[in-house]
Amino acid sequence: MITQADDLVWQQIYNLILNPRTREWERQVLVETKDNVNGFSLNTQLDQLKSELKPLAVRRNLTPDVMDFYLSITGEKQIDTRDKMSRHYQADLPYQERAIFAGGCFWCMVEPFDKLPGIIDVISGYTGGLIAHPSYDEVFSQITGHIESVEIIFDSRQITYQQLLAIYWSLIDPTDEYGQFDDRGESYKPVIFVTNNVQLSLAKKSKTDMINSQLFKKPIVVDIREVLKFWAAENYHQDFYKKNVSRYRAIKRSRKIFLKLLQTKKAMHRIFTIRE
Repeated sequence: MITQADDLVWQQIYNLILNPRTREWERQVLVETKDNVNGFSLNTQLDQLKSELKPLAVRRNLTPDVMDFYLSITGEKQIDTRDKMSRHYQADLPYQERAIFAGGCFWCMVEPFDKLPGIIDVISGYTGGLIAHPSYDEVFSQITGHIESVEIIFDSRQITYQQLLAIYWSLIDPTDEYGQFDDRGESYKPVIFVTNNVQLSLAKKSKTDMINSQLFKKPIVVDIREVLKFWAAENYHQDFYKKNVSRYRAIKRSRKIFLKLLQTKKAMHRIFTIRE
């Protein structure tokens, strides 16, 4: 007897097959599952499907929608980010503002802001590109012009845009225009996207202050651009640091080591600059 839960699973499989963002290999595995519906029980089919998807799932290399489905059929813990996604589309209250920063992989740009007083939400997404509703795979391919970024919705009564800028500068290598840390390419370059003239003025001043500090031997290459359209990323990428704790810690540790080395270089450069 087919239950309502079974119907829901089959519907999810059909939707993923029709989803244009499902990779061809994933689609083939899903089609095989669908075609064997009359030969085996649903549980048997799902066990086979889980074994097929697991090698890429453990490396977090499934497309986001298929990954969400895999987590649902394996019973692994999922964090519901639907409220976060809906908040992106809500109109801001008079005391709310939005800051948009790009600093390499957006997985590592959420936690440093998310836990601060006055932060309402931090949303991973894409901006600066040419096409509407870009997918992660499309942005990763470096063909759309989009850059991975975070949209920070904040309460301006508790935290200022200037404070957010100061944090942003501390999280990046501002001399690297070809990506950040281990993430290379246009979609990972550092950019401050501004939403109004006040932000533009403050961003320019913060960049000028960074240049005048002479902390870096190389030029400061962070772009400042007017934001065109911010597209929220797929559910899988939201709150990555909460959903994938072990992997996030490893990436965070790598970035932290790089930033420590960068700080040491800055200190040495400052010492020799003063001596000169």
